[in-house]
This record gives sequence, C-alpha cells and structure tokens, in this order.
Amino acid sequence: MQVFLSVTARRPDGDSTDLGFLMAKHPDRVQDFSLPFGTAWVYYPRATPEATTIALHVEVDPVGLVRNRRFRADGFALAAYVNDRPYAASSLLAVAIKRVFGTALKGVCHVRPELVEVAWDLTIVLPALGVDTLAVDLFEPLGWRVEVGPVASRCVLRGDHTVADALSHLYVLLPVLDGSKHYWVDTDEVDKLVTHGGTWLASHPMRETITRRYLAGQRALIAEAAKRFASLDEEAPAEAEEDTESRTPLAVQRRAAIVEILNACGARRVVDAGCGEGALVADLMRVPRIEHVLGLDVSTGQLAKAEQRLRLEDMPERQRERVTLAQSSLTYVDARLASADAVVLSEVIEHIDEDRLTNLEAAVFPLQPANVVVTTPNAEYNEVYGLTGYRHTDHRFEWSRAQFEQWARGVAGRNGYHVTFHGVGDNDPRFGSSTQLAHFEVIR
Repeated sequence: MQVFLSVTARRPDGDSTDLGFLMAKHPDRVQDFSLPFGTAWVYYPRATPEATTIALHVEVDPVGLVRNRRFRADGFALAAYVNDRPYAASSLLAVAIKRVFGTALKGVCHVRPELVEVAWDLTIVLPALGVDTLAVDLFEPLGWRVEVGPVASRCVLRGDHTVADALSHLYVLLPVLDGSKHYWVDTDEVDKLVTHGGTWLASHPMRETITRRYLAGQRALIAEAAKRFASLDEEAPAEAEEDTESRTPLAVQRRAAIVEILNACGARRVVDAGCGEGALVADLMRVPRIEHVLGLDVSTGQLAKAEQRLRLEDMPERQRERVTLAQSSLTYVDARLASADAVVLSEVIEHIDEDRLTNLEAAVFPLQPANVVVTTPNAEYNEVYGLTGYRHTDHRFEWSRAQFEQWARGVAGRNGYHVTFHGVGDNDPRFGSSTQLAHFEVIR
C-alpha cells in the first residue's frame, strides 16, 4: 500500500528553494522515516529558485498496521489486510505528515524564522479521495482552488498560504476525507483538532461535519470539541450574526481592520489590552513592521489559552522576543502603555460597567500612547440579527453609533486626541455596520 503527496511552492518575492529551510529537509538528500505502520521517504523532484517541489512517499505495511496496538481495524480482521483503496489519501497520511514535517506544521523554523510568515503560491497534489465533492466543500472555504480528477483519482489544491496553515489544513482534513480513521480516537484527538484547526476551523461552514468525521462520530468527544471551539472566540456574536454576515467571519474582519489601521499609522510597538485568547496577537505577529506585541488580560486563564494558541514554547527565540503576555487590569494605570505606538481595546469596553469607564479612560489616555483603537458592537445592528438582547451574556452595555461617538469625542477632547470612526462588517443602510471602530490619534 503506497501513498504519494507533493507540495510545489513558489515564493513571489524570493528564492523558492527556501522551502527546504521551512520543511527542515535538504533538497539534495533523500530521507527516510520509520512510522508505526511503515516507512516514509522525502525527496525533492525539483528545487529551483522559480519553483520547488517536495514529495512525501509513504509505504504502509498492512500486516504491521493490524499488529500495532496503537492502530485499529474496524469490522472483521481480514478487512485490514485486503484494502480496496491501496493508493487513497487516509488518516495514515496525516500521521506521516506530522511525523515528517512536525516543525513546519507547528510553524517553527529555527534557521530562517522569518519564512514562517511567508504566504507561498502553493500547489498540492493529493492521492485518491473518498468523496470528490467533499474535498471541494472542505478546502474551498479555506481559500484553496480545488481540482478533482476523474473518479476522484487525485486532487490538486492551489492557493496562497503559509506552509504551517497548509499543513494544518491537510493534517485535519485528510482523516475527514478518509471517513475511517485507522487509529484509536480518544480525548487526545480533541486536543489535536483544536490545536491544529483552532485558528480556522471554528469559523469553517462545515465545522460540524469535520468534527463529527474527525472524531469518528463519538458523541462525547464531539460535544467536548464543540465546547472548546465555542471558547476560542469569546466575542463571537450570536448564531444569527454568522448566518447574515458575509462569508468572512466578523471576528476576522474586525482584526483585519485593526491591522490595517496599525499599518497605516506605522505602529511598531503595540499593546493588545484585553487580548483574551490571543487571536489578534497572533495576527499582529504576522506583520513584519511590528517589532513587539504586549498582550494584556485580567484573566490568567485567558492568558494561558493565548500562550497555547501562539505556541510560545515552540516559537523560535527571535520570534519569542517579539511578544509578551502579562496580567493587567484596564481600570488601573499600567505604565507600559505610555511607550506604545498603539493600544488596542477590541471588544473590551462593553465588558466594563458604564460607571467604571472613567477609570478605563484615566488608565489609558493620559499616558498619551500615539494611537488608541477601540471596537465595540453597534447595538442598532442587532435588529438585523433578530436579537432583542445583548450579543454576549457578559456585556454590560451595547451602544448605538450616536452613543459611541458621543463617548469617544468626549474622551478625545479631554485627553488631547483626534478621533475618527469606521464601520466593520456588512453595512446596512439603516443600521450601519455590525462593529463600530474609533481610531484616536494623539495631537502633538
């Protein structure tokens, strides 16, 4: 039983042979790796500055597969020896990817750490798939162009992605396409699913299908995974919002709007005040201009989740020096904000009692950070979602556009700032955008 996968990478702004550094595999060598169920070989059919291809060839020993207690054979024992899909992409290929490309999957490159954030022009050729239409449904929402051959004989994915993101897509979705995992499924699989899919799976339109197939239909594990994903973005609005919002999730649009403003104002040292589980911190770390990100949160539990999301333990030292996570309350003065080019309060103020917002103002604005970016829900837009209450149970208030602008202009006037307003998300002609954003710029 043999399986073959290839990844061709083109680097628009550099030498494509740099892929070898990311994959931690030398282009001039053929390397073999022992697997619990067989052997994997890695080699480069092509390695030129214009395009570089790395190939993974896996040979599975079906007898050894059955005899290894870590793996399983559903149904009668003979089924494990007589495989009617000898060249199919399977969960075993996902296991091989993690074994062979483990550091690249984690987003780690010790020799050339700057390559981790490069978006490559990638072409991935997969072996036979079980359900051709499913491949399109799984990969297209992630930005891949999917081509499936006759009778699903092979699948080609094309798109611009970091190598870590591409490998995480394969690692999670190959077992989903297989539909019959070859190894035991337990609570560890929930951890793997959240760790490698957490940054994109929570907003995937087929998340429930992916979770169910990945966890082999085990209800207790599916329920645990759903709970874990629900906590990934505590600020995710009600389901009604996801149904009416454009295809890109609102949380993603919000973070992109913040990054765009920080890029425009040339911010190099940024404080994410109320960073939660670190979604924005992760996005800011992908911006080469930004030299340091300080993530602050009052909850140590949230900071622990942020550390896990960012994979700080595996992060190269050069990258690790660019980020700090620390406990801090926004209603008390933290002198570190004074040296920041920008302080971000994203979906934060609505979690504070209105009568304590004066404490927040006193803790942030008198320190005169050059820029302050504040986002908060637009209460008027809740009618579009069909909501009669707040979007989150922990919200202390939600403001209309007029209320938010009145507060922001008052803060700006009292503290020497100029403020401008922006909408984020789909725009309704009556109610405006779902998220309202204020950008405060200090007047020198």
